[in-house]
Amino acid sequence: MKQVVSLSIFIGIIIIALFGFINSPTALLLGFIFSLFFKSSFDKLIHNSIQILLKISIIGLGFGMYLKDTIETSSDGLGLTFFSILFTVGLGFLLTRLLKIDKNLGHLITSGTSICGGSAIAAISPVIRANSKTISVALGVVFTLNAIALFVFPLLGHLLNLNQHQFGLWCAIAIHDTSSVVGAALGYGDEALRIATTVKLSRTLWIVPLSVISMFIFKTKGERIKIPYFILLFIIAITINSYNFLPEIATQSIVTISKKLLIVTLFLVGSTISIKDLISTGYKPILLAFSLWVFIAIFSLIYITF
Repeated sequence: MKQVVSLSIFIGIIIIALFGFINSPTALLLGFIFSLFFKSSFDKLIHNSIQILLKISIIGLGFGMYLKDTIETSSDGLGLTFFSILFTVGLGFLLTRLLKIDKNLGHLITSGTSICGGSAIAAISPVIRANSKTISVALGVVFTLNAIALFVFPLLGHLLNLNQHQFGLWCAIAIHDTSSVVGAALGYGDEALRIATTVKLSRTLWIVPLSVISMFIFKTKGERIKIPYFILLFIIAITINSYNFLPEIATQSIVTISKKLLIVTLFLVGSTISIKDLISTGYKPILLAFSLWVFIAIFSLIYITF
């Protein structure tokens, strides 16, 4: 009976996610709550689904990106993006070693913090062959910070008297997940939303070079290095969208579906998190993510205001 109830709740939450009634942090939280009260009897299927859906989602998101927007992004935005990623990734490698955190976990947290949260983790995790537990912890930590940022950043923006241009840049750089970037900028003003979205898209493109670098860093001895198919398809998706090879209604639908699939994936990821795993992970991954978040927020704010 309990198994029937748990399966019904599990499927019900997935349906709710597909209809867009919950956001990313909520999905992850619901998955975690589900894991507290119910023990899944299909863990292997969930883990396999996570890998597949993460790849599909990241490819689909490419249909919402434009090469032209990236090229036309202001030099200030491009410079800030480049240096913030460079310094954050460098600091992440250093802190991972100093804190003696698992190399895969440290790299996923660093990737998610420096580029674009769940999308970066989705792209990097298959490249470095991270297991579901590592992905779960990385996503859990990064998306917790995203949820906090969604509420905190607009308040800080007004407190610091940032104009819309400054706030849009700050959101795009210092907040990791696209949904949180858009959510934070939406209430600040149209200009902030436009700048945040444009710079965020250019920032997301850095998934590709970071994925290639990750393959070199984490490659198995004697193994031939190949660019994963989903990275190639991600680039192809951006190109298709940029040159209007598909009607706009089709690309918009693909992006919408991809975002919903990503939310479903986050619920699945949350359902694999356990209190035991979090306790065994310790405080260090949280300390790493929080330190990188504070660094990138302060660095980008100083860069923008001075």
